[in-house]
Amino acid sequence: MAQMKRFISEREIPGIGQMSVTQLCGAARANQALGQIGPNIQWQHSYVAADKTFCVYIADTEEAIRKHSELSGIPITSITEVPQAIDPLTANN
Repeated sequence: MAQMKRFISEREIPGIGQMSVTQLCGAARANQALGQIGPNIQWQHSYVAADKTFCVYIADTEEAIRKHSELSGIPITSITEVPQAIDPLTANN
């Protein structure tokens, strides 16, 4: 298996920030798509803003995330690989 990397995808979805938690969790197609692709992609979590989502993935390639977008029917605006992360635990090193 290829080395897994962290990615952030950005999606422009007008009005998503006004959706309820129930509406946001109703994206069953996204979970079904993950199952179809296999173990080379994991959805970690998403941040929901006014008209955008920012989804954090662990995947072997950007193509796996694009395939997930295609199968789930949720277009992606951009994908960015995240080679490093800092947080309160690493900030003082």
